[in-house]
Amino acid sequence: MSGGDDERAGVSFTHLDQELFDGSGATKRNLIDYLDAVSARMLRCLDDRPLSVIRIRPGQPAFMQKNLPKYTPDWVPRAPIWAEASRREVSYALCNNRRTLLWFANQRAVEYHVTLFTMSNPRHPDYLVLDLDPPEGSAFSTVVQAAHLIHQALTDAGMAGAVKTSGAKGLHVFVPLAAGSSPEDVAAATRAVAARAERIDPDLATTAFVKDERAGKVFLDSTRAGGATVVAAYSPRIRPGVPVSFPIAWEDLDRVAPGDFTVHNAAGLLDGGDPWADQMPPAQELDADLGRGGSHHPGCPSSGHARRQTPRPLPAGFGALMPLSLSQSVSPDFDWLNHVTPERFTGL
Repeated sequence: MSGGDDERAGVSFTHLDQELFDGSGATKRNLIDYLDAVSARMLRCLDDRPLSVIRIRPGQPAFMQKNLPKYTPDWVPRAPIWAEASRREVSYALCNNRRTLLWFANQRAVEYHVTLFTMSNPRHPDYLVLDLDPPEGSAFSTVVQAAHLIHQALTDAGMAGAVKTSGAKGLHVFVPLAAGSSPEDVAAATRAVAARAERIDPDLATTAFVKDERAGKVFLDSTRAGGATVVAAYSPRIRPGVPVSFPIAWEDLDRVAPGDFTVHNAAGLLDGGDPWADQMPPAQELDADLGRGGSHHPGCPSSGHARRQTPRPLPAGFGALMPLSLSQSVSPDFDWLNHVTPERFTGL
């Protein structure tokens, strides 16, 4: 973006040369240029999914925005979802086009977190996701080793996935699912994959939800299910240098580090391609045993440990989407989805 290029796709930009956030090493201009450069690829990850963004201003703490503010332009696509706990409608953005993405960029929305379902098919998640979180102070190579355990567990189950950096210090493994998988089966299968991977090398990886029980091991977080969200591929993160969540080929995992991909260089590394789309396997049916929560790994006894894992609390916005009694679990009965129909979308 040149000094005079203060408008694109009908969006006017302001304060372009202001630091994005304290210690970012980047300006708002850098953010907008990056998001515009990767917009076609990133929109494939955002399209038709309720969006939560994390915004930040210099000198102020970051904050998550779920409900669109009143000043949002009418042309921003949105999905009104009934919030049972607060007895109100929450208006989630659907970032379906470049203009909307650029509008968010001008609002200093740095991080883009989406659901694992689309609004066209809200009762059926289309991804199984494992979030690999290394212990404090460990080298990135440690979490890479854990990712290979997940890869092996998936291979043993006849399934395949793609991997990306989280943009922070971990990795995300995505397994695309064929239409029709129930939220309960996907949640059970996610726990089962994590349990199988843990058994391959219990000295390296753990499914223990309580941090004090992890004993310095990589946490195989299987609670990205139900109403949980995950940072989208190509999304920047609010960290020094503004790293981005970047796709990595399985064979290249041992040769990269999270800081290798930032808003300053990631677009250029794509070389016109879309590695997230290219590396994503075709949608696949859940392994029957995994869908029943089967955690047995060949040669290992089944302990049922994954079933005892404490579920991740829902993000604040999604906890409000269902009765309070259900808001502490990522495996609710999804009654709140009965309030969601495509006919209720606006601004599409």
